[in-house]
Amino acid sequence: MSTASVSAASSVLLPTYARAPIALERGEGAWAITADGTRYLDFGAGIAVNSLGHAHPHLVEALTAQAQRIWHTSNLYTMPEGEKLARRLCEATFAERVFFTNSGAEANECAIKMARKYHAAKGHPERYRIVTFEGAFHGRTLATIAAGGQQKYIDGFGPKVDGFDQVPFDDETALKAAIGPETAALMIEPIQGEGGLRSVPVRVLKQLRELCDEHGLMLIFDEIQTGVGRTGKFFAYEHYGVAPDIMSIAKGIGGGFPMGACLATEAAASGMTLGTHGTTFGGNPLAMAVGNAVLDIILAPGFLDQVQKTALRLRQSLAQLKDHHPDVIEEIRGEGLMLGLKLKTLNTDFVAQARAAGLLVVAAGDDVVRLLPPLIIGESEVAEAVARLDKAAGAVGAELARPAAE
Repeated sequence: MSTASVSAASSVLLPTYARAPIALERGEGAWAITADGTRYLDFGAGIAVNSLGHAHPHLVEALTAQAQRIWHTSNLYTMPEGEKLARRLCEATFAERVFFTNSGAEANECAIKMARKYHAAKGHPERYRIVTFEGAFHGRTLATIAAGGQQKYIDGFGPKVDGFDQVPFDDETALKAAIGPETAALMIEPIQGEGGLRSVPVRVLKQLRELCDEHGLMLIFDEIQTGVGRTGKFFAYEHYGVAPDIMSIAKGIGGGFPMGACLATEAAASGMTLGTHGTTFGGNPLAMAVGNAVLDIILAPGFLDQVQKTALRLRQSLAQLKDHHPDVIEEIRGEGLMLGLKLKTLNTDFVAQARAAGLLVVAAGDDVVRLLPPLIIGESEVAEAVARLDKAAGAVGAELARPAAE
């Protein structure tokens, strides 16, 4: 029996995913391929993870070379490749300290702990609360679902972890009212991914920085989805001229290998002393080799300039697509190669129709379709993707126009 033929009823995996009925066996650049040779243009990239596409030769070489040396040592010993990657991240960002993790949720856990510890180390352990924003998604651990605040992720897991105060997405009055003597930090995604590709206005990000400076708070940016070239800059905060104190990253930094990191200024990280945090697998030699290989490509001269040019071409094509299908597509959202189609209907049928047309996309919320292609796509992939989106939109539009059965 092939992998694709295993039904949900016969699987022994926890039924926590509504998996599409295809199994991807291999990949080439922006294309994902099943065992029977069916090719899909991958504009999901593992939910913004495969930043350099599938089987990028430089990443494959780095991983296999490291695998022939040593896989794991634990953080009981010095890791030269980790030191190298951390220094490169600091040199290219606001950061002065780095802690490596295995995932975005773990990076956010580190960011949360770091913000709380900063205040505790200064004699204010009562300052532990973090203000977050409605529509956010910060991970699936007990702390990060509380930070995200979405009830559908919290229900059934007991009392919500204390210490998080959600405010509306763009409500200055509510934000200021939420800041009190127990507040430690403000935490936000510059562009909400799961929340529907909603970009935070520049004035709001600047205001958050000002409020943090005024009240002595830590500003945390969750750049797990927006980072590592996804928006056309190395990190999205560069678009706005607003730097955080702490930043969580993951997804694209590993190019498909599981890894994340928490970046911080020296001051923000000052409370994280010997023994205050740890990980068994975070920063392991395999992840560090791949992370350095990813940066070799992303930080190469001209690479991010090309991402911006490609993103502009894609956005212009999507605007034309919207004009062709006004009954289906309401709005184009996002930045760089993190784009979304805000639909006038639920996104489930659109995602299925796109897949039927040979294009993989990702749902966000109830009515947004995310387009998160590998950063290496060119003109031909953009044109092919738009043609397949056109086909999907046409099928959805025809269904919407069909009279309801009596």
